[in-house]
Amino acid sequence: MRSDNALLRCRDFARPHARGLAFSLLVGFGMMGAGLAIPPIVGAVIDALRAGERRTVVVLGLAVVGVGLAEAGLAYVRRTTAARASIGMERDMRDAIYARLQRLPVSFHDGWQSGQLLSRAMGDLSTIRRFIGFGLVFLVINVVQFGAALYLMIRLNAPLAVFTAAIAIPVVLFTRRFDLRYHDISRKVQDNEGDLTTIIEESTTGIRIIKAFGRAAFVTHRFGKQTDVVHDSSMEAVRLTASFWTLLHLLPNLNLMAVLGFGGWAVSTGRMSVGGLAAFVGYLNQLTWPIRSVGWILAGAEQARTAAERVFEVLDTQPSVSERPRAVKIDAAAGHIRFENVAFAYPGSLARVLDGLDLEVRPGETLAIVGLTGCGKTTVASLVPRLHDVSGGRVLLDGTDVRDATLHSLRGQIGMAFEEPILFSMSARENLLLGRARATDDDIRRALETADATFVYDLPWGLDTRIGEQGHSLSGGQRQRLALARAIIGNPRVLVLDDPLSAVDVHTEAQIEAALARVLSGTTALLSAHRPSTLALADRVALLDGGTIVATGTHTELLESVPLYRDVLSHDAREDAR
Repeated sequence: MRSDNALLRCRDFARPHARGLAFSLLVGFGMMGAGLAIPPIVGAVIDALRAGERRTVVVLGLAVVGVGLAEAGLAYVRRTTAARASIGMERDMRDAIYARLQRLPVSFHDGWQSGQLLSRAMGDLSTIRRFIGFGLVFLVINVVQFGAALYLMIRLNAPLAVFTAAIAIPVVLFTRRFDLRYHDISRKVQDNEGDLTTIIEESTTGIRIIKAFGRAAFVTHRFGKQTDVVHDSSMEAVRLTASFWTLLHLLPNLNLMAVLGFGGWAVSTGRMSVGGLAAFVGYLNQLTWPIRSVGWILAGAEQARTAAERVFEVLDTQPSVSERPRAVKIDAAAGHIRFENVAFAYPGSLARVLDGLDLEVRPGETLAIVGLTGCGKTTVASLVPRLHDVSGGRVLLDGTDVRDATLHSLRGQIGMAFEEPILFSMSARENLLLGRARATDDDIRRALETADATFVYDLPWGLDTRIGEQGHSLSGGQRQRLALARAIIGNPRVLVLDDPLSAVDVHTEAQIEAALARVLSGTTALLSAHRPSTLALADRVALLDGGTIVATGTHTELLESVPLYRDVLSHDAREDAR
C-alpha cells in the first residue's frame, strides 16, 4: 500500500480496538501454527503405514484430529474477536461522520447529494470494516505463514524450496500492476454507487411528485441508465480481478506439478522419503491460500482505501459556521436584533444576495420582511440563528455579534419555522420535543393550541402516533401547524418565521394568526410573509429589494406611500391565485 494511503488515517479509530485486533492476530498465529503442524504428522503417518507401525498410525491419527479441532476452535475465536473489534471501529467512524454532518453548515448539505453522503456513512464504512477486521489480519498472517512454511520446506529439501519460493517473483510483479489499475476502477465504482443511492433516495421521497405527473417511466429509465453505469464499472473491476486471480490460481498449480515431478525423482533416488514428500506437498498447500488470497486482499485494500478517501472528504471538511475560541453563552436574551451593513453571497457564487442591509428589530417587536421571490427574505431569516454566516457586516443580538455567541446558547434563544416544514419519521410527540427536549404535556398542549394543531390528539395513537417520513401522512397545512407548534414550544425570546402559513387555508390561517397575535405580543419576531392578513400582525414591515432594505413602516403606511410595496403584494396575490 502506498504511503499516501487514506486507509492509514483510520488508525485513530482503530486504536481503541487495537487490543481486540491484536488478540485476533495472535489467535490467527495459533491457528496458522496448528495448520502447519498437520503436514509433518501426515507425512509421519504415511511413513508409519509403510513401516507397518499400526499403533503409531493410531496415535498420529488422533493427533491430526486434535490439531484439526484446535484449528477450528481458534478460527471461531479469531473471527468473532476480529468482528467485534472491526464492528466497534465502524460504529465509531459512523458516529464521527454523523457528528461531522451535524456540525457542517447548511451550505455544505446544499452542495452534496444525500445519496453520496448515505453511501459514505453506510457502504464505505462497511468496506473499511471488512478490510480492517479480516483483510488486514489475513495479510499479516499470510505473510508469516508463507515465511514459516517456506522455512520448514527448506529443512525438508532446500533446492525444491528455493524453486518454490521463485513463485513470489511473478506474484509481486503482477500485484504491483494490479494495485495501480484497481484503485481508479474501485473509486469509479463507489462514486457510481453513490449516484445510484441518490436516485433511489430522491425517487422514494419524491414518489408523490412522480405519480402526480405520471413520470414513473421516466424515472425508471433514469434509474436503469445509472444501474447500467454501475454494472459496467463493476464489470470492469471484475474483469481486472478475474484475470489477476486466474494467474494466482494458475501459479500454485504449475508449482505443484513441478514439485511432484522433482519430488518423485528425489524419492526414487532415495534423497527424500515418501512421507517427506507428502509433508512437503502439505506445506506447499499451506502456501496456496496465501498466494491466492493476495488478489482478494489487494482488491479489499484498494476498495477500503478509496472508501477511506471518500469518508475523509467529509470528515476533513471544516465547518464554515463554527464557534470562536472565546464564544460567550447567552442565558436570557432580551431579543434586540440588529443587522449592520450586512452582505451575503452563497459559497461559490459571485453574486451577492444581500448588500449593505441595515435593519433593527426592537425587543418584543414583530417585524415582517416583504419582497419578491428570490430577493433574500429566507437568507435574512437564516442569518439570525447562524444557519449561514454573513459575508460582510454583522448581525447582533442584544449588542453581541451572533458569531461571538456559543451556537447552542444562541439557538436556544430562537424558535424557527420554515416555509417547507420538515417532520421526521418519529411520533408527533418526538417531533415536538425537538423544539424543547424537556417540555411537559402541558407545554405541548399550549403549543398545539396556539398553533391550532390539536388535531394530533385525534390521530390513532394521539401524540404517540408515528408521523410518516417527512410528515407525508399529514396534509401540508397540518405539517406547517405542527412545525409552528415545535417552534414555539420552548417559549423562545426570538421567533424567526419563514412564511410558515403558506400551506394553510384561509380559515386555518385566521385561527393561527389569532393565536400567534397572543404569542407575538411578548416576543421579538422576524417574519417573512406575503399575505396581507399575516403582515397585519407585524408592528412594522421592511421592504427588501436589490439586497437591501428600501423602505420600512407599518403595512398601511407602505401600502399608501410605496408603489413597489403595492407591486410586490399584487405579484404575490397573483401567485397565490394560481
